Amino acid sequence: MKRKANGFTLIEIAIVLVIIGLLLGGVLKGQELITGARVRNLISQQDGIKAAFFGFQDRYRALPGDYAAAGSNINCGTGVTCVSGNGNGRIEAGGTGAIHEELVAWNHLTAAGFLNGSYTATSGETIPTDANNPKNPYSVYIQLVYDAVYGTGTVPPKHNLKTGSQVPVEIVAEVDRKVDDGKPTTGGFQFSIYAPTGGTAPTATSCMLSGNWNISGSDTNCGGTSLF
Repeated sequence: MKRKANGFTLIEIAIVLVIIGLLLGGVLKGQELITGARVRNLISQQDGIKAAFFGFQDRYRALPGDYAAAGSNINCGTGVTCVSGNGNGRIEAGGTGAIHEELVAWNHLTAAGFLNGSYTATSGETIPTDANNPKNPYSVYIQLVYDAVYGTGTVPPKHNLKTGSQVPVEIVAEVDRKVDDGKPTTGGFQFSIYAPTGGTAPTATSCMLSGNWNISGSDTNCGGTSLF
């Protein structure tokens, strides 16, 4: 009587390998779909706010947050007077005693109907909160402002829309590749170290390498900005 040989046959091993391959392929495809959705979400947010910015500028001949006649020309609700900016043509992060126009901007854009939602603003607010400032898909506050916190940092101030921090480097790099030149210090979309008050600022040496996004570093705290 013949004994049954121990172990697996070649056919059984092949079937197992095929199943493992299918499982790995499904995992990788699922991760690819998730990454793609996050990239599209970030691009959609940036595009929507940029469209709102230019729509506001076209209607009022002024910038959201900086609009000096907002108190009389924008309806911020019954019994509520919109906070007005100083009208100098720049959305500025307020200094001591100055209005933080980068916070007021969201109130102007939503009250005027250019963005969905409702963000409030008072002249005394100095930091972003859930009530006055939207967040990126990673639950970090974004920023619309006139400054030089982008690229290499040794750049001229411009109006820009920051994604906020805590964005994985592969996501921000793919956003850059899809909407611009794929380089973190050139073009219309660049790296930014901006992080809201209390947050951890992205590190240039971790997010960038030799003039490119440092994909191999897999940093989860990076960020970018769209220049206007």
